[in-house]
Amino acid sequence: MFAQALPELGEAFALIFQPAQIMYLLGGVLLGLSIGVLPGLGGIAGLALVLPFMYGMDPVAGLALMVGLIAVIPTSDTFSSVLLGIPGSSASQATVLDGFPLAKQGHAARALSAAFTSSLFGGLFGAFILTFIILAARPLILAFGLPEMLMITVLGLSVVAILAGRVPLKGVVAAGLGVMVGTVGSAPAGGSLRMSSYDLPYLVDGLQLVIVGLGIYAIPEITSLLRRDRPIAEGGSLGDGWSQGVSDWWRNKWLSLRCAVIGVVVGIIPGLGGSVVDWLAYGSAVQTAKDRSMFGKGDIRGVIAPESSNNAKEGGGLVPTLIFGIPGSGSMAIFLGGLALLNMTPGPQMVRNNLDITYTIVWSLALANIFGAGLCILLSNQIAKLTTIRFTILAPFLFMLIGFAAFQSRQSALDLAALVAIGIFGILLRRFDYSRPAFLIGFVLSTQTEIFVNQAVQIAGARFRRSAEAGWDYILSPITIGLLILTVISVVVGIRASKNIRENMDAPAVSKTAPAIFLGAITLYLVVSIFDAWGVGRLQDKIFPLTVGIVTLVGAVVLLIRMAMKPATDDVFIDLEKGEDGEAPHGLWSTLAWFGSLVVLTFVFGYIIALVLFLVAFFRSRGRFGWKTTLFSTAIGLAFIMGLAALLGRDFPPGYLQTLIDLPWPLT
Repeated sequence: MFAQALPELGEAFALIFQPAQIMYLLGGVLLGLSIGVLPGLGGIAGLALVLPFMYGMDPVAGLALMVGLIAVIPTSDTFSSVLLGIPGSSASQATVLDGFPLAKQGHAARALSAAFTSSLFGGLFGAFILTFIILAARPLILAFGLPEMLMITVLGLSVVAILAGRVPLKGVVAAGLGVMVGTVGSAPAGGSLRMSSYDLPYLVDGLQLVIVGLGIYAIPEITSLLRRDRPIAEGGSLGDGWSQGVSDWWRNKWLSLRCAVIGVVVGIIPGLGGSVVDWLAYGSAVQTAKDRSMFGKGDIRGVIAPESSNNAKEGGGLVPTLIFGIPGSGSMAIFLGGLALLNMTPGPQMVRNNLDITYTIVWSLALANIFGAGLCILLSNQIAKLTTIRFTILAPFLFMLIGFAAFQSRQSALDLAALVAIGIFGILLRRFDYSRPAFLIGFVLSTQTEIFVNQAVQIAGARFRRSAEAGWDYILSPITIGLLILTVISVVVGIRASKNIRENMDAPAVSKTAPAIFLGAITLYLVVSIFDAWGVGRLQDKIFPLTVGIVTLVGAVVLLIRMAMKPATDDVFIDLEKGEDGEAPHGLWSTLAWFGSLVVLTFVFGYIIALVLFLVAFFRSRGRFGWKTTLFSTAIGLAFIMGLAALLGRDFPPGYLQTLIDLPWPLT
């Protein structure tokens, strides 16, 4: 094996270090940095941008461009997670929990440099492991059948115990809600409609992750910061420099190594990838820490762990992609399309006959990580200065970007309406201290969990009809049992540690009314969902939402009973509006109304005209700018968003006006 691999590895290095290939790789890195910094856009959008240029390109050059872009997205998306509290992509959600509090404390540069150093290590580790595993990975992949994939998905859901906060049952309810929202639309098995109808076609395909992610995290955090009308970093100081972040990584190098291993292992399993790996790494960091009191408040280990894993995951994700042609994630699915345009067919034949090209992909990934992390570390101190700018200046541009990014999920103006609705729900989850990460985990894993359950039950049923022994052998494989034990340990240790993990440090509980009304609304939704699932004709399509709905409803009822029995000072009545949020200079709903007005104006006039009206009104009224500054800032915003749309080949949301008049781009 090694005798065959070493000469091919030498040829790969000879290809990679040609000046032309280095240029294409750097081009991909720079493009990935530009896209990754923008919240809501990610590797899928970036790869979609470069696909048209793949025709006729030299295969190695095309690979360098795509791999450079893929490698740096999980690094550059850290900027928005740390500086703005908005996950840059699904792979950087856990980074928000501790990275954003560090930025607010004035340690943005430290958090960023620790994240980039961890990302660099994770990316190099993933490439190193992939080099040696690529010839021996086939038995490992084949060992994971449906029961094993179902159990590792359940393990991902078990991290909810770690993210539950002061009241663990709230985390369970939040995760159950996420799963239930994930079941909205047509069932994956039989196509039965759940909580949707063809009268409203938008819901038939369910809600998109980019909409839910932006609504649950971006809208609440932007609204909260805008209400206070001050810089993200309280004192306006950047605090520790990038050297401190590197030192932090070195002190926690074994944690980084362990999380990189988690990233590679999870990346190898198709379908999981970025949606769960950062939470598994974060959970591992909390479970093994002696002092857990600072997690969720600004613990640097909460940045190092997920960032080490999400870059290593890219190396792992290439294993099923290259060996079997099975994409490990959404970005890998686009990557497969790019390989097809370069006349390459991933699979055992590629590993057997074109091992040099395979290793070129692997070590281009490693080199791109070095370039990307190096650039990010050099720029982190400058970009971190965003945290010292008055947030009222940044907020309208963030609303502008979020609206544009949300529209790209389906190219439907209803994406914006869905974003507002989920944003309001995210604000309420944050206000009443329900775990938003738990909700997101439930939503992300909902569809694949249902698919795994249905398929595993079908196959297990056929095995049991043959013989009981064959059925049990299928279900209780050594890997399944090991994952089950790991899940139980995760739940037990996580519940013990959960009281130390708090998204919100100061959480007053002085009133029963508002928290009880919100929980009552959740309970009502669950009741309606259960009745809706009960009415589905096909058993395979109803059993999953029915089971999850009943379990979540039981949790909500237990919380209601606790509310009835406990005094108003109990943690179950936490309401952030009774604390620092309520003391903000601006009201919650009047602040959110600004984004609502942008959406309403978009439905009437289309996005660009609505954006002009929104920016001018916002800068004049809320920003208290003069007319010159207002018009200049509006022009900057319009130029940026139109340049971005032209570069990506995207349109803007149309309005009622566009149905009456045929307008040119960008007013279409």
